[in-house]
Amino acid sequence: MSGHSKWATIKHKKGAADAKRGKMFSKLAKEITLAAKSGGDPSSNPTLRTLMQKAKSINMPNDNIDRAIKKGTGELESAALEEMTYEGYAAGGIGLVVNVLTDNKNRAAAEIGFVFRRNNSEFAARGSVSRNFERRGQIIVEKDAAEEDQLMEIVLEAGADDMITDDSGYEILTQPASYQEVASALEKEGIEAISSEVAYLPMVTKPLDDLAGVKSLFKFINALEDNDDVQNVYHDADINDDLIEQALE
Repeated sequence: MSGHSKWATIKHKKGAADAKRGKMFSKLAKEITLAAKSGGDPSSNPTLRTLMQKAKSINMPNDNIDRAIKKGTGELESAALEEMTYEGYAAGGIGLVVNVLTDNKNRAAAEIGFVFRRNNSEFAARGSVSRNFERRGQIIVEKDAAEEDQLMEIVLEAGADDMITDDSGYEILTQPASYQEVASALEKEGIEAISSEVAYLPMVTKPLDDLAGVKSLFKFINALEDNDDVQNVYHDADINDDLIEQALE
C-alpha cells in the first residue's frame, strides 16, 4: 500500500509484513525469480542484489532465496511469470494501481476483478488512472541514519533527482534508470533505507479526511494485497497520518 502519506504507510506495511511473513516470502520470491532471468550473480545484477537485501531484511531464509534465483536462471523448473497492471477507483474517486506478477493471467484477472466488485468497483480503462502516476525510484531513510548534507551529496552525485526532508526523515526520488545507482551508493556508504523501490507515485493527490472513508480504502487495499499474485497496490489519497493511525487501530 503506497500513497502520499508515506511515513504512516511505511509503518503499516512493515507491520503487515510481520503479520503475513509467509505471504511476503512468496511474493518476494517471484520478484527474485524474475530478476534472476537477467543473471543470477547479484554482483552484476543490481536489481537482484536489491531484492536479496530486501529479502534478508524480512528474515527470508537463504534456501528460499537460492531456490528463487535458480528458478530464474533455469536451474530449477518454474512457471513463466508475467507482469501486469490493473487500475480502478475506490470510494470517493481514489485511484488505485495494482501491480501483479502471475503465472496465470486469467486466474489473476478473475480473482482481482472479484475483489473490485466486492468493494463496489470495477476495472477502469487502461491508462485512465495510471496517467496520474509516474514511475519513480523512491528511497526512504530515517532521520538518524545520516546527516542531511552528507546524504544529499551522496544521492545527488549518484544521480538522484531530489531529496525531500521532513521531521521524520528523508525521501529520495530518482528516475527509474538511476534508481539502482543511487541505492548502491547508499549501500556502499552503509546507510540503511527503511523502504526502497521503484514505485508508482501520484502526481496529483486527492484529500481523504474522514475515518470511514480511510477504513473503506484500507479494507479494499488489504483485500487486494491478500491475493498471492498482487505485488503492490498504489493509491493517490492524501491522508493525515493521525487519521491513518486511527484507521489501523
